[in-house]
Amino acid sequence: MREHGCPEEDLFSFLLSKRQEDLGYRNILSSMCTPPHPVAARAHAIFLETNLGDPGLFPGTVALEELLVRRLGTLMHHPGAGGYATSGGTESNIQALRIAKKLKPVGSPNVVVPASAHFSFLKACDILGLDMRVAPLDADFRMDAEAAAGLIDKNTVALVSVVGTTEYGMVDPIAALSDVALDRDTFLHIDAAFGGMVVPFLDNPVPFDFSLPGVSSISVDPHKMGMSTIPAGCLLTRDPNYFACLNVETPYLTVKRECTLAGTRPGASVAAAVAVLEYLGMEGMRAVVTGCMENARRLIEGMETLGCPRAVTPDVNVATFSCDRAPAGWRVSRTRAGHMRIVCMPHVTRDVIEKFLKDMSDMHA
Repeated sequence: MREHGCPEEDLFSFLLSKRQEDLGYRNILSSMCTPPHPVAARAHAIFLETNLGDPGLFPGTVALEELLVRRLGTLMHHPGAGGYATSGGTESNIQALRIAKKLKPVGSPNVVVPASAHFSFLKACDILGLDMRVAPLDADFRMDAEAAAGLIDKNTVALVSVVGTTEYGMVDPIAALSDVALDRDTFLHIDAAFGGMVVPFLDNPVPFDFSLPGVSSISVDPHKMGMSTIPAGCLLTRDPNYFACLNVETPYLTVKRECTLAGTRPGASVAAAVAVLEYLGMEGMRAVVTGCMENARRLIEGMETLGCPRAVTPDVNVATFSCDRAPAGWRVSRTRAGHMRIVCMPHVTRDVIEKFLKDMSDMHA
C-alpha cells in the first residue's frame, strides 16, 4: 500500500488503462453474460452502498429482493415460492443441495446429475461431502431420464437437471424427471441459471418449472439473459420453509438468523435485476429473447452454408458447430467434445452475426 495517496487524476488514468485491456463485448461470442441494460446500470448506481446481509438497515432494498423473488416465482408458475437473491448459479446450486441434504439425512448421501451439469456441482459435492453420480445424455445432449432413475437409491438426496445447458443450450426432459422425482420421493433441483430467463419467453415453452409437481427448487440468473449487473442470481423453492434448515444465528445483526450462504450481499444488483424486469415486462423480454433466437437461427444457417454443420439444434440461444477454426479477433469457446460454441446474447446483434459470418467466409476462401 502507498505511504501517500495517489492523485485522483492519476488514479483514474491508471484504472482506465486497465479497463481498456479488457475485451469489448462486441467480439465476445462465448459469454453467457452481456452488458447490463441501461436501466440496470442506473438502478445499480442508486443502491451502491446497500447490504442485504444486514436487512434491518435497508428495508427498501429488502422489499426489492422480495419483489424479485415474487416476479421470478410468478414467472416459474409459483407466486408464493420461497427464495433469495444469490451471487449466481454456483451459490444457488450449492444452497439447493444443502437444503436437499438436510431434508434427507443419510449416512452416505449422493446426488444424480446429468453429464451436462455445470462445474458448480463439482464444487457443491466437494463442499457438502456428496457422491456425484453422473447420468448419460441422449443423442441430443439431454439427460437420459431412464438412466437417471436407475442411479437413484435410498441414499440419493437430490436429482439435478438443466434448462439451457452451458455447452449445447439444451433443456433436459424435466416433465419425465419430475415423474421420476415423485415416484422415488427425491428432491428435484432445476439449474435454469441460463434458460430460466429464456424458455418462459419462447413461443411454445416446454414445461420445466413449478408447474411440474416434482420440481423442488430452481436457480435463475438475472445477470445472464436478464441483463442485470453482476452478480445477480436467485434461488427459488417450492416450499418457503425449506430455507429454515439453513438458518444460523446472527446475534449482532438487525435480524437474529439468516439462511444465506454469503454474509454481506449487494443490494445494487438486486435493484438492477428488478429494474430490468419492471421496465421491459413480459412483452419486452419476449422481444429480447425472440431476437436472440432469430440470431442463433441465422448463425446456424450461415455456418452450415459455409460447411460447418451444427452439433445439435439448440433449445435456447446457444449454437455449436463442427468447425476447427474461428477468424482472428473473435472469442468463441469449445465444448468438451471439441465443438465450436457461440452464445447469441443480446449484444450479439444481427450485424455482429453477419460480420462473423463474413470473416468466416473470408477465412474459408
